[in-house]
Amino acid sequence: MAGLGWSRRLRYLARRAAAIDTGNLSRLAGRIAASSARPRAIILADMLWSSVRHETGFQDYFDWDFHLLSRRERRTFMTHPKSNHLAQKLNAVEHRGTFADKARFNARFAEHLGREWLDLRSATADELGGFLARHDRVMAKVADSLGGEGIAAWSTADIPDAEAWRAERLAAHQVLVEEFIAQHPGMAALNPSSVNTLRIITYRDPANRVHTLARTLKMGNGGDVDNFSDGGMYTMLDEQGIAHYPAFDGEGRVFSMHPLSGTSIVGFRVPLWESVEQLVERLALEVPEIPYVGWDIAITPAGAVVIEGNYNTGVFQLKPSVTGVREGLLPVYRRAIGF
Repeated sequence: MAGLGWSRRLRYLARRAAAIDTGNLSRLAGRIAASSARPRAIILADMLWSSVRHETGFQDYFDWDFHLLSRRERRTFMTHPKSNHLAQKLNAVEHRGTFADKARFNARFAEHLGREWLDLRSATADELGGFLARHDRVMAKVADSLGGEGIAAWSTADIPDAEAWRAERLAAHQVLVEEFIAQHPGMAALNPSSVNTLRIITYRDPANRVHTLARTLKMGNGGDVDNFSDGGMYTMLDEQGIAHYPAFDGEGRVFSMHPLSGTSIVGFRVPLWESVEQLVERLALEVPEIPYVGWDIAITPAGAVVIEGNYNTGVFQLKPSVTGVREGLLPVYRRAIGF
């Protein structure tokens, strides 16, 4: 990706080399070797080579079956390091805080949230008491967390002392509380324990055209959140919001049906899809200085609402061994962004 700057690339690779999680590398290589009957040393060497040649993270290599792909096929995959380059190049530093801080994001995108929220650092006792009285279930969030870390659901019936609860949440850095989203019954049917969301990745070009780069359906698997890093799973959607392939999780497990609900993932159609497209179009034009964003979208009975926007979004693609599709989304990104 010469257009992104070799000096930036080399600096990034140097930081990655210094921060290599050798335990995770060894674990993933061992799992691939066991499933593929290939020598572990060969897999390890190829993972390290791919991290330099194709800028793959080790989880990228595992998730997208790089050990099965040819050099030409590998060159078609978007990766987390490549996405990081784009985020650093395209998204203005002085505006990233609006997306990095969930409280600031909520304030900026209030009309698109579809839920009530409070900042525990500034809410009065009456405001907090009223908020808890109005809602049976709430979410407490760390404002600057990633991957669902620090997010927990609470039944307000289990909060006898609002001020003591506030103190506990602040001690845990959970400064933001939100009304628990009542999701559309069709989405709840996938996994009722979490709000099952969409990650829609967009790029707004200099002519104010919005390009959708990826459409992802994320599902929880018994927990409060649907994040891939916290036990959740995902599959990709087509332009009509339909899933044609099974989902997979961070351990490489594959699910044609959700293991808890029994709902079929293959063939699942996201309800109210038109409202998703309309909302994402509006969101992508809201902050021109941040043109490259991964939006987390929930579907309520009334339509789509935004959970958050990620200026340094993760990457989502089909898993070749599950789908037979051996081309990634890098060509889609290139056509839209022009690098």
